[in-house]
Amino acid sequence: MSRNSPSSPPKPARSRVAANSTGPPATNPPTTKEISPSARRVSPSATEKKMDARVRTTRDALGDALVALMHEKPFESITVQHVLDRAKISRSTFYSHYSDKNDLFLSDVEDFFEMMSSALIRHGDTSTRVAPVQEFFAHVAEMRQFISSMAASEKVRDVMELGQGHFARAIDQRLAALPATRSLSATRRSALAHASAGSLFSLLNWWLRHGSSTTPAQMDALFHQTLWSGINPPSKTATPGPTPAILRKLSDRRLLF
Repeated sequence: MSRNSPSSPPKPARSRVAANSTGPPATNPPTTKEISPSARRVSPSATEKKMDARVRTTRDALGDALVALMHEKPFESITVQHVLDRAKISRSTFYSHYSDKNDLFLSDVEDFFEMMSSALIRHGDTSTRVAPVQEFFAHVAEMRQFISSMAASEKVRDVMELGQGHFARAIDQRLAALPATRSLSATRRSALAHASAGSLFSLLNWWLRHGSSTTPAQMDALFHQTLWSGINPPSKTATPGPTPAILRKLSDRRLLF
């Protein structure tokens, strides 16, 4: 499950409150026991970083526990207590982050799609690909039991809508950066990005149902050929090969899909 993307700051806990602001500076020079004003300015940032790390570790443990359980049983039969037992997290800690198991599930979905959809941008990919289709499909292929559990709980539509939104935004950013499409108007680029994201998830749905003999690389090529056929072709054709840095990141952690 991917919630640890180094370039994406962790989401704060829902119950976290802002740190108290420091009072006015002391009028007397600091003694050896006092903290200098500069140290006071640094300390909240360091504390917040430690808090973010703890929050991320807790959220990762809960998300990983839920995914593992969804490989074993239907989502509807999983209780919050099952997640707590698997993650070894207290009930009070769980409810300081999430309202229920559905909240945990959808939060994990958002984290995953945020990481996956922006992978090409974050890793500085130099091809003309606008989405990491091969990496995405290859990962989905390894998570069929999870997807079956998700489908049984009738959560597929929610997940697809979230994913399509994240990919549309990332494709828009990618099109704005590529030489062949950066001159497009913002309106046309946005429309193209949303249409492409819809096409991507339609292809994914078809591939899961009928495309067992088609490789993720072939689906990547098909997606980009379809996309570029509606635009002035770039000087270089889309490179279907996966970005090594992305594959290394994916292999290092258990991802949502």
